[in-house]
Amino acid sequence: MKPFIRRQGGDYALLIAVVLLAVIGTVFIYSASNYSAAATYGDALYFVKKQVIGIALGVVAMICAALYDYKKLKKFTVVVAILSFVALALVFVPGIGVENYGAKRWIGLGAFTLQPSEIAKFSLILFSATYFSAYKERAANFSGVLPVLLFGGTVCLFVILEPNMSITVCIALLMMTVIFAAGLKIKAMLLIILPAAFAGVVLILIEPYRLSRLAAFLNPWESPKGEGYQLLQSLYALGSGGWFGVGLFNSRQKYAFLPFAESDFILSVIGEEIGFIGLVFFFALLAFIVFRGLRAARRAKDVFGFILATGIAMIFGIQVVVNALVVSGSIPPTGLPLPLVSSGNTSIIIFMAEAGVVFNISRKGTGTF
Repeated sequence: MKPFIRRQGGDYALLIAVVLLAVIGTVFIYSASNYSAAATYGDALYFVKKQVIGIALGVVAMICAALYDYKKLKKFTVVVAILSFVALALVFVPGIGVENYGAKRWIGLGAFTLQPSEIAKFSLILFSATYFSAYKERAANFSGVLPVLLFGGTVCLFVILEPNMSITVCIALLMMTVIFAAGLKIKAMLLIILPAAFAGVVLILIEPYRLSRLAAFLNPWESPKGEGYQLLQSLYALGSGGWFGVGLFNSRQKYAFLPFAESDFILSVIGEEIGFIGLVFFFALLAFIVFRGLRAARRAKDVFGFILATGIAMIFGIQVVVNALVVSGSIPPTGLPLPLVSSGNTSIIIFMAEAGVVFNISRKGTGTF
């Protein structure tokens, strides 16, 4: 009876975990942003209100995706691809693209902004799933995966021009993960990994600000008020949290010390307030979502569903790992939101919609728990 219920009803535990994480994220967004929001916008709930709107739209998108047969997404592959590339190009158009801190990553939509790179990530997953479901046998050799490499490489080119190194890295890792899941052999994977690693080094060396960030990563105390400032404040926050944290809403780094406390570095505030023990449970919830996504992929009835669920689960996991490594000083600092937690409407809507797709795949999957 239980397997029958699971196949008919889908993985409700996944949806509950996603909504729970979004709610937890909103609580910490309030904690991390209420001081700066009040000082900047005259409204302590400024970022919270925007996040609640994003979650509401995300829940609607998630329900629609959960009810819509995922197999029918194939017919939208070309449309989504075209829209994502057009949106990626529009960020460079004056009057349409929005520039912040020297980066053009958003499209202005009145009081809200759209981040095309979030759509492009799903577009890559959808394209890969459609391609490999039609030509499964081609995944075994390098020449057979070239269309996916070309698609993903083009997306990476647009994103790095914004510039956005962190999202570019995530998209590249996503592309390699999907190709490997489709069946590309290890030796052939090296033909992708080695040039990609070399390209990453070149991209760091040719941009002075990336070299500055690398230097700050290696020795943040050399420029404590410059490039090393953000990393040091993040480390102070995590160090202050200790084992059990300073208590919910009691963060000290949020008082204009830690930049982007409500977005890219919200994990620092979370660690400060709930401590190491709290972070263990927090990351357990994040890992649970990845696990349920991969489980849905393993039980998918077809290659399309398998690649789709794998890609969605892995981009979520990749962003979580990269964000955690950044805020803990394990890799050079770079801007990257924590999925479903950081402030940002485009990200949360897309991720919640993707959770609905995975739910639909689990609903039609086979196998037993």
